[in-house]
Amino acid sequence: MVNDMHVLVVGESWHEVTLYVKAQDVTASSSYTEAGEYLIAALETAGAAVTYQPCHVAHEAFPRTRAELEPYDLVVLSDVGAQTLLLTPAVAAGETDANRLGLLADYVADGGAVGMIGGYMSFAGENGQAGYGRTALADVLPVEVSSHDDRIERPAGVVPRNSGIEGIPEEWPAVLGYNRVSPSPGSEVWATVGDDPLLVVGDHGDGSAFAFTTDCAEHWAPKPFLEWKHLPAMWEAVLDRMA
Repeated sequence: MVNDMHVLVVGESWHEVTLYVKAQDVTASSSYTEAGEYLIAALETAGAAVTYQPCHVAHEAFPRTRAELEPYDLVVLSDVGAQTLLLTPAVAAGETDANRLGLLADYVADGGAVGMIGGYMSFAGENGQAGYGRTALADVLPVEVSSHDDRIERPAGVVPRNSGIEGIPEEWPAVLGYNRVSPSPGSEVWATVGDDPLLVVGDHGDGSAFAFTTDCAEHWAPKPFLEWKHLPAMWEAVLDRMA
């Protein structure tokens, strides 16, 4: 059990806008979804205290100074593109502002920890739009991030295999997709999907980082995976390594 570890979880939210076209008549509706509940519950079960920032909140409120990062032992980015954190409201208005991903990289080098969880806006992401391979985090994460679309869809399911976590089964419930990355030199691959890494951990400076390449919500992570009784133990092992 990891006690007194404070984790900032960023992302796992989206707005949807739907247009209804009936010949010359057009109407619209919108909805908002947050999908971090399974991840947050697993981290809390493992003993962490979690602060959650959905994407639109992080756009404005993600830490922009070292003092604002200091309360956190680990920052987890999940399905939130690099532009959301780089193009702050001040930058969009043509003003200078903190490079928050550069700040996060320095925080890890000085002893903090960062993790990235897979999704359409993680690592390279859909059509490369997540864009983390072009940021300061590219040298921090324990994997090589491509510049092209890195999504691998496995609709029939693919079974992850444990290769580095004691006390949980070798085979895990199937997932339906992931981001394809390659482990960086010196990193540790703790789980795989086929020939690709699923969970990789490593060090950067005085700090630590992890990459978890499937999602923490549907669709890539179906219910049997999200409700798997060993999932909190997996996250506890990750938190122990990051601590």
